[in-house]
Amino acid sequence: MPAGPALCSITHRDFSTSALSRCRRHEARERCSPRRRIAPTIRAAQGGTPLRYQKLGDSELRISEITMGTMTFGQQNTEKEAHELLAYAFEQGVNILDTAEAYPIPMKKETQGRTDLYIGSWLKSRPRDKVILATKVCGYSERTAYIRDNAKVLRVDSANVKESVEKSLKRLSTDYIDLLQIHWPDRYVPLFGEFTYDYEKWRPSVPFAEQLQVFRELIDDGKVFSNRLLDERSQGVGRHNNIALCHWTPKDYCFQNSNPMLRRMFDLIEACHPKNCNIGLLAYSPLGGGNLSGKYLDINAEAAKKGRLNLFPSYMERYKNSLSKEATQRYVRLAEEHGLTPVQLALAFVRDRPFVTSSIIGATSLDQLREDIDAFISTPRLLQPEVVDGIENIFKRYKDPSIL
Repeated sequence: MPAGPALCSITHRDFSTSALSRCRRHEARERCSPRRRIAPTIRAAQGGTPLRYQKLGDSELRISEITMGTMTFGQQNTEKEAHELLAYAFEQGVNILDTAEAYPIPMKKETQGRTDLYIGSWLKSRPRDKVILATKVCGYSERTAYIRDNAKVLRVDSANVKESVEKSLKRLSTDYIDLLQIHWPDRYVPLFGEFTYDYEKWRPSVPFAEQLQVFRELIDDGKVFSNRLLDERSQGVGRHNNIALCHWTPKDYCFQNSNPMLRRMFDLIEACHPKNCNIGLLAYSPLGGGNLSGKYLDINAEAAKKGRLNLFPSYMERYKNSLSKEATQRYVRLAEEHGLTPVQLALAFVRDRPFVTSSIIGATSLDQLREDIDAFISTPRLLQPEVVDGIENIFKRYKDPSIL
C-alpha cells in the first residue's frame, strides 16, 4: 500500500474535514516560522467608503470588491497619469492593484516592465502594508523569451519563476509580493480568443507539483505571500489543489478569469463555492474590453477612436468581428429601459455574482475611473429581478457572441 493517499482517492469530505484541518495546522506553523516574513494582514480602512471587502478564499487577506488594473500604464498612460489613477482609486477605498511582468499591453520588448516601474515609483510614497500587490509570471511562450536573460522559451519552472520574481521585486521597489499569479498555464490550453481544445497542440508541460514547489520556496523565503492562477481551466485548478493537499504545497486562494456579460464563465464556478474549494475569483475585463460601455457602437465617436480596440487593431478581435456588437446593442437598450447606464449594468452584473470576490477595473483617464467606481457603488445591490430577467433573456439568444 502507498504511504499517502492517491490523488484520485481524495473526496470532498476528506478535504473538508481531517485533511483540511491538517492543512490549516501546517499553515499556522508556517506563519510562526522565523524563516519567513509574511506581509501583514491588510485591511483597508472601511469607514467613509461604500466599497465592500471580502476575504480572498482561505487566505488572510481582505480585498476590496474593486481591483485596480494597470495594463495600460506605460503604453496608453504616462507615469504621472498612472500615479493619478492609482491615487484616486486608493482614495476611494480600493486596496489591491494588479500588474504583470509582461505589462503594458500590447506586449512589446521596448515597453516590457514599464508598468511595474510606474507602480514602483508610486509605492515609494505609500505605506507598503496598505497596498495589496498582485503580479504575474508569464506562462509558456516562444514569442516573448526576451523577458528572461537567457531563455529561448518561457516556462513555469523554478528558474523562470524565480528570475521573474527577482526582476519584479526590483522594478516594483519592494521586497515582497502579496499575490503571485501564473499569467497563463505552462501546458497547452485554448487562450486569447481560442474557444476549442486542439488535440494536435498538446505538448509536455512542467509538472504541477514542480510549479507549486517553487511557489513554496518563494513563500518560505518571504518574497511571496500567496499564489493564484490566471486564465485557468478546471483541470488546472483541480490538479493544483489536490497536489497542495497531499504535499503541503501552497493552496490556490483565487484565480483570475474573464466573466463579462458577453463571455460568461461556467466550468470553474463550482470551485468557488465556500463548501467546495473556496477559491475566490478576480474577474477581469468586466466591460468586455470596453465594449459593454457602448462606446464602440458608433465607430466615428471620439471615445471609440481613442479606445484600445481601435488603437491596436489585432487586440481582442473576438469582440470586433463577431456578434458582440449586436449583443451589446441589446444590453445597452436594456440598461436605458431601466434607468441605468451601460457601465452600471455591466459592472453590477459582475459585482453581484456570488462567486466573484473582486472586479478588475482598468481606466486610461480619471473620468473613466470615476465613472467606473461610481457605477459600481451607486447601482442598487442586487439588480432588480426584472433587470436580471432581461439580461438572461438576451443571454439565451447570445450565449457567447464573441465566438468568431
